[in-house]
Parts: sequence; C-alpha cells; structure tokens
Amino acid sequence: MSTNGAPTYLGVTPPISVNESNEREKLVTVSLMEELRRQGTFESEEESKTREIVLGRLASLIKKFVHKISLQHGLSEAAADAAGGKIFTFGSYRLGVHGPGTDIDTLCVVPKHVSREDFFEALEPMLRETEGVTEVTGVPEAYVPIVTTKISGIPIDLTMARLALSSIPDDLTLQDDNLLRNLDERCIRSLNGSRVTDEILRLVPNVEVFRDALRCIKLWAQKKAIYSNVNGFLGGVAWAMLVARICQLYPSAVAGAIVSRFFIIMYQWSWPQPVLLKQIEDGPLPVRVWNPRLYPADRSHRMPIITPAYPSMCATHNVSQSTQMIMTEEFKKGSEIVEKVIMGTTQWSELFVKHDFFHKYRYYLQVIASTGDPDLHIKWAGTVESRIRQLVMKLEYVDSLTLAHPFVKGFEQVTHCLTDDEVRDAAQGEISDAIAKRKKEDIEGKEGASVVYSTTFYIGLAIEPKQAGAVGPRRLDISYPTTEFTKQVKMWEKYDESAMGIVVRHIKSTALPDHVFDEGERQPRSALKRPKTAKGSGKSSNTSPDVPHKKRRLVT
Repeated sequence: MSTNGAPTYLGVTPPISVNESNEREKLVTVSLMEELRRQGTFESEEESKTREIVLGRLASLIKKFVHKISLQHGLSEAAADAAGGKIFTFGSYRLGVHGPGTDIDTLCVVPKHVSREDFFEALEPMLRETEGVTEVTGVPEAYVPIVTTKISGIPIDLTMARLALSSIPDDLTLQDDNLLRNLDERCIRSLNGSRVTDEILRLVPNVEVFRDALRCIKLWAQKKAIYSNVNGFLGGVAWAMLVARICQLYPSAVAGAIVSRFFIIMYQWSWPQPVLLKQIEDGPLPVRVWNPRLYPADRSHRMPIITPAYPSMCATHNVSQSTQMIMTEEFKKGSEIVEKVIMGTTQWSELFVKHDFFHKYRYYLQVIASTGDPDLHIKWAGTVESRIRQLVMKLEYVDSLTLAHPFVKGFEQVTHCLTDDEVRDAAQGEISDAIAKRKKEDIEGKEGASVVYSTTFYIGLAIEPKQAGAVGPRRLDISYPTTEFTKQVKMWEKYDESAMGIVVRHIKSTALPDHVFDEGERQPRSALKRPKTAKGSGKSSNTSPDVPHKKRRLVT
C-alpha cells in the first residue's frame, strides 16, 4: 500500500491475482527445479568462482586501458589515475539465469576522452597480451560494436560506451536517463543492454521466482529452437520481459505456477497488443522511441515487446509471419503439457523434449556461406546469417508456400581440399564422406591444396496440400526471393567475390547431412532414399518436378 492508502503494484495493470500458490503448485515447483538441475542448467560452484575472478581481472584491465589512453591524450598522471573506467554485466549473467559455458555480456564504460577507435585499436592488443586470454575478435562495424574474447575459458562479449564525463567513478550507476545526453546512437545502444536488464530486475515482485521461471522458459525455448533474435524469434531480453510480465500479474505465485500461466497467457495473448512492464514516458533525448500515443505507426511489429528503460524500443522487430506462427504453435503445445504436469499426468521432462525441425519438413533450403580464411569467415557467415530473416519474409509471399521456418543456428564445417573441383563442391555443400574425414595433415605440402570454411543455414519449407482433383507435378518458383537475397547479401560493403561464396539451394529431407542430427537420431543411410540427378549421383537435383523449383543453384 502507498502512503495515502491506495494499492500499489508493479506493471501497467493491476495483478490478476495476489493469492499465494496452492500446495500442488508448490509441489510441481520442487519437481521443476529438480528437472532443471538434471538438464544441467546450473553451473558448478567452481565455474561460478572462475567467472568472478575473470570479471575482477577484466575490471582491472579496463582501468589500465583508460589510464593508458588518458596519458596518450596528455592528461597528468593524477588525472589519468582519476579517469577510472568501469564494467557492468547484463544479459543472462546479470539476470542470474546463465548456465555452464555461457558467455558474459559485459559493458565497458569510459570517460569522454576515450574513443571507440581506442577501444578496438588499443584494448584488443592489451587483451591478447593478458594471461589466460585465448581468443580476441573485434567487430567494430556491428550494429552494437563488440569485442569477443575468452579469458580462462570464460567467453566474454565486451561492448563499449563513452559518457560525457571526464572521469568514471567506481560508484557510478546507469539508472539516470541524463547520462545519455550528447551520446551517439552506438553508445546509447551499448548502454541500453545494461539499463534494460537492471530495470527488469527492479520491476519484478520476487527476483528468485522470476529467475527460476525464466531459467525454465529459456531452456524450453532453446530446446524448441525458437531462441534467436537474429533469425526472427525472441532473444534473451524478450523472453525475460515476457516472464517478468507474468510475475507482475501473479506477484505471489511460485515458479511452477508462473510457468504454467506463462504458456496459457502467451498462447491467448492478443497480438499486436504490446507487452509493457511499465508505462512508457518521453525521456530527455530527441531520439525516436516507441510511444503508446504513436502506436499506430508501429504496427509493423507483429509481437511488440517493449523495453522498459529509456529509450524504449521494440525487442521483437525481427519477428515475421512465419516465426510468429511457429512460436504460437509452441505456446499451445507448452500450455497442454504444463496443464498435464499440474494435473500430475506427465513430468516436466516432456516440456523439454528436443525440437523436430529436421524431421518436420519434406523440403529445406540450404544457405551456404564459405570462405578460405577462418577470421574472414566469422564476419562473412555472420553477415549472411543476419540477412536470413529477410529471405524468410520474401519466401512468405510465394504462392503455395505456407511457412518458411528458419533454424536458429548454422552448421560449421572445415573441409580440406586437394583440387579446385573439391573446393567448388565444398562451397556448394556437396562434400563426400571421404573428403569430410580428411584432416589438415592429409593436405600439408601438396600443391593446389586449400581449406574451405563453410557455414550452412537451413530453412524448412511447408507447402500447402495438393488440391483435390489436381493432376500433374507442381512447381514452386522461389527464384525471385533467393536471387534477391543473394543480391542483397553481396551488397555488403566488404563483400569480395574472389574470397566469399554464397549458395542457396533446396534439398529433400532425405538428403540432409548426418551432422545436423544427434547420434542415432536418424535412420541408417542405407534405409533412406537418396534424391538422384539424371546421372544417378547422390547430389540434390533442382529440377525434380515435385521439389521447390528455381532456375539452378545460385553459386558464386
């Protein structure tokens, strides 16, 4: 209750219920936590301590970095010492729902005289010289510029924001909106991760219940392959905000009850009604934000979930018609399973059964990105992946295609080739078992030998049933969306036709490579019918009368 006697609550509407959970809900919460432990979602105490040590070392390194740059800018030794520098964690680690081996999203806050160029040109070498650092990769041209590294085996994603301050005190917090004044958009985006995470934790009535429920939902979304912002599903922040909203609606419920109501409400939610954790207000900056009064201008967002820290943004702008349909179906299945769990007719383990993506469709698109250099490939494959959702949206306009289902990760291969023909085949995804087993030492010293690095992304194609009485073969013309996609990818400013390959082709499910399946997940190869070309080889054919049709393989 507030001081004037009026009821207070977290969220934009009053709670649906403030009643405590019943004994059955408390009991299934105990079994839920046991299942989450069996699933390996909690890290060991040893790894937890390692993370703390790594973050302490990183905090010291950032102060040394700021000190070094301060001296280079002519500051005195005393002023350089006072310049400070501080790190903030955000994402799953800050929320307290990280698991074994997951990375730590970390924000490096520096004073105004430290530039972004300094961050990439000076900090990267300092990281490489640091004991225990095994990997350092900078991506300055990313939407949120980032340095990825691994320290003592702990992966770190490091972003940077320079504030309009001459020094960064150790007790600095990022809650004050005025800190965003006079910052460029990249700094604002970098700060937003930490600010949003802290605001989510502030807006939930019971942090421990929120964490337990979110850990469950994250695991479920990962198992069902619907956890990926870049591919048009929901990312970690969006899932966290959805769970936080249910916690606001049931402030006294235990985690098992929150999970149960999460699926019911999400399946019944009237999209595009936005999910808001608090009322959105205009902030101090002339930056366009999502504003309820302007909502009609934002109807392109199919599942709007709005971040609670200024500047508020839609965390789900990548969601497409297809990915929304896929998530809605999973919400429905989840609600049915959890209802059975509450009734005692099934176990929590059923909720976490792995997806059936590679068994679900008869036809798939392969998008294959390839290069001959491992460092270049990281950037090229990432660029291609970031455009996959645009291919999905183009495919949604193809007649007779009811769904284009992108998978949430790519499959990487390193192929050791002896001839130009093998290089060409590897870039097109046609790698024989013999070549796939070849190792680095098998090609060393041999003339003309080279290595191909490739990443293959998959899109499942759902085709509407053949109409009753229809005769003859059907063709799906997907040449336009695939051609436009490859053109768009090649418009990347760093695209080099001589060093980068992009292939889009369709295959039947029977031609899927073994490495997309877990061991023992598919039938023995001999039991599968292989699609054949006119010559009878095992390569996929793009001219079969029944398969999605395009002109020929799109090969660069």
